[in-house]
Amino acid sequence: MREDHSVVTGLGLVTPGGLGVDATWHQLCTGQPTAAADPRLAGLPVDFNCRIDDQELAAALGPGLRWRTDRFIHLAVTAAREATCEAGLDPREWDAERVAVVVGVGGSSHETNLHTFQCFTTGTYQKISPTTIQRALPNMAAAEIAADLGARGPSFSVSTACASGATAIGIGRQLLRAGMCDIALVGGAESSCDPLASMYFWRAGSLSTRCHDPQGASRPFDTDRDGFVLAEGAGMLVLESAEHARARGVPARAVLSGFGATSDAYHPTRPHPGGEGAVRAIRAALADAGLAPGDIHHVNAHATSTPLNDRTECAVLHRVFAQPPPVTATKSILGHSLGAAGAVEAAVSVLTLQHQAIHPTANLDTPEAGIDLDIVVKTARTCRVDTVLSTSFGFGGQNAALIFHIP
Repeated sequence: MREDHSVVTGLGLVTPGGLGVDATWHQLCTGQPTAAADPRLAGLPVDFNCRIDDQELAAALGPGLRWRTDRFIHLAVTAAREATCEAGLDPREWDAERVAVVVGVGGSSHETNLHTFQCFTTGTYQKISPTTIQRALPNMAAAEIAADLGARGPSFSVSTACASGATAIGIGRQLLRAGMCDIALVGGAESSCDPLASMYFWRAGSLSTRCHDPQGASRPFDTDRDGFVLAEGAGMLVLESAEHARARGVPARAVLSGFGATSDAYHPTRPHPGGEGAVRAIRAALADAGLAPGDIHHVNAHATSTPLNDRTECAVLHRVFAQPPPVTATKSILGHSLGAAGAVEAAVSVLTLQHQAIHPTANLDTPEAGIDLDIVVKTARTCRVDTVLSTSFGFGGQNAALIFHIP
């Protein structure tokens, strides 16, 4: 292991599959999608999503933050606490000024915005919460994690749309390599299971309208796919330098050996027709890791279930790999958690390495003609997996690729 590599020593997950790493991994391995009708969306053109159980989240978070922060912050803090605990870290004992927090957030808080709009339209201005500003600022996910755990190093959020979580992980690694911290809590959080988000993405033509069959709606690479399913979630990883983890006497769960980030500079919402930016991001990650395409054993694909994006991603993989390795699509089960998705999928990639198993892609009944990938379906596939590529692509043509391998 190179000394400039960063290692993953802790994971935290809060997803529609359950609270905690084990619950989410179990759900993924069942291959059962989590999408369901949401009463909050009744009467809207798209009335379903992948939402986290309110009572479970409240119980895990506790009362302190619930009244003054929004849901994306609840998710971020809960996942960060689990990751920190998993890494064997005690915030009372660490060198707080050497602990960084970087969180990817795709947008601001729709929950607070909807309430504020309602107050404006009814003239009930006094009902606008005095905490509105700090509730809605994207940087508050990182700020609240830092305050909750006592991390006094660099702390900020990044926003690269649906690549935000993966970008945050890559930037955290760069902070470690630059010597700006010894520990980096990195990941992403997003909550968009609300009426505004549903209307926004439906109007943009991004969502599946399969209201009669929510569980069958997210179907990456399938002939009948018609869009993604909105979700919420958070994924947080503890990164440390290999030297720092070794000095603490803690095992590495995985090595983060490669990171690539690029821009298509092409279109606000459509990927480059040839996937040029995505190809460059993957190749940059491979070069960073010192690996060849043939060294990658598995790809956790971005795979949103939108017609154009899945087709483009398939072409990208064929441009990078002579024969693409086995592929899976986490969003088919957990939905698309936007800015959190790349971090959730990065954590799932680490779990794939640990369990030596690839979770199945749901709802892939008839692959679209021309999408000739080895996609894991129906049941989890047990196989040798030493190295995983996780890809994330966002609106604005912003791309991120991460490579993890066994320590």
